[in-house]
Amino acid sequence: MERLQQLESKSIHLLREAYRDFKSLCMLWSIGKDSTVLLWLARKAFFGHVPFPMVHIDTSFKIPEMIAYRDRLAREWGLNMIVGMNKDALAVGESFPAGRCDRMTCCRKLKSEALRHTLSGEWERLRMNHRTGQYEQDTDREPFTGVIVGARADEEGSRSKERYFSPRDHRSDWNVDDQPPEVWRYYKTDFAPGTHVRVHPLLDWTELNIWEYIQREEIPIIPLYFDRGDGKRYRSLGCAPCTQPVDSTASSVAEIVDELRTGKFTHVAERAGRAQDKEDGGGLESLRREGYM
Repeated sequence: MERLQQLESKSIHLLREAYRDFKSLCMLWSIGKDSTVLLWLARKAFFGHVPFPMVHIDTSFKIPEMIAYRDRLAREWGLNMIVGMNKDALAVGESFPAGRCDRMTCCRKLKSEALRHTLSGEWERLRMNHRTGQYEQDTDREPFTGVIVGARADEEGSRSKERYFSPRDHRSDWNVDDQPPEVWRYYKTDFAPGTHVRVHPLLDWTELNIWEYIQREEIPIIPLYFDRGDGKRYRSLGCAPCTQPVDSTASSVAEIVDELRTGKFTHVAERAGRAQDKEDGGGLESLRREGYM
């Protein structure tokens, strides 16, 4: 519990630093366990209120329960919820599920490009109207200069190369070899015009830490992570056609914590069920250099 408290304190500190230093700030919410823990931490950091928009990139191929969960929590917690997508690619069927391209190209179109243009304000984005519960065209198209992301260093190889404050250029491209030094608790947050900065408050957390924190805080997590009676559950969430569940009978947070503590998945990558990782040589660095989350 002492380790969890240390992680929580540092993450809250980073969230407050980001809010202080970036005029136009948002947080990416993938609906998965990590970004939902990050959302919970933001509510703690700002005393129950999240003072910046949540951004979700909808490929239109997400597991339906993910979208229902997103909208329910957005209403219950009063979130400023923004949704972006690549409508042009979807309109012509340019996607892997439609058979018009491979998985990597699909990710570039429906995730990387959609994210880049949503953050820049170049493309239409939707915002939830809490009075009607519906999404309407967002009239505020100001670019985001700071983007909070729930990446963890242990999750996948390219994420281990990130800094807490990691710059992207005007195209959202990431130069892995040009990362700012971060010594002690001093972080570089002042970058050249046109840069947007990814902020990573969960960088030091492990998969086990995430689930232990979910257990301690009783965070409402989407049920896709739990066995529904067929001996399978999702360990990582993505688009339905490209994400497979793992063999596991864990049907509660406590049982997932026990699995991780006993080493059930020690030799199985957390994102092993994500097909695009395999097509990128087992990692995501080429996609992430181009702006992928």
